[in-house]
Amino acid sequence: MGTRRRGEELERAILHAAAAELRESGYAGMTMDRVAARAGTNKNAIYRRWPHRAALGIAAYRHLSDAAMPNPDTGTLRGDALEMLRRANETWASPHGTILRGLLAAAADDPELLTLMRERSGADTMDRAWLGMLERAATRGEAPAAAVRPRVATAPMMLLRAEYAMRGVPSVPDEVLVEIVDEVFLPLVRGHG
Repeated sequence: MGTRRRGEELERAILHAAAAELRESGYAGMTMDRVAARAGTNKNAIYRRWPHRAALGIAAYRHLSDAAMPNPDTGTLRGDALEMLRRANETWASPHGTILRGLLAAAADDPELLTLMRERSGADTMDRAWLGMLERAATRGEAPAAAVRPRVATAPMMLLRAEYAMRGVPSVPDEVLVEIVDEVFLPLVRGHG
């Protein structure tokens, strides 16, 4: 008989199983029974950590997001910003983006899921990556220290999300990404000098 997993080891196994279910079946097809079977545990072990399917779905998506978070360091703020937007654009059109779109669609009918997404999404991880990018640019003398602010850092991703919403497709042309960086983000950063 195998050793019983506990604590972080069991939590990782459950998150891996839930992430695999999200990739294969989307949020709509993810069930606690299937996650428990895949993780080799029982539903009670899951419910002790995540009180309902929405909480587990968000935790599993965040687990995927944290593992896939880009952190480019091209040596210039413009290069880093373009790389971040390009990777985000690729992700949105990938199976990972399909999972997020499924969660967002489910959230339209489930206010609790939408609240959880706001509270626990990978957005704070993305925000930290953009803030880190601005901090590196400020250290290089390429951006004023006053620009290292959350609202400035989140502007490019908010504009990218608006593009997805307006276009209704999970991909934005590269020239739009360049416009977001050159016509909005870099002038915004420089305006804090």
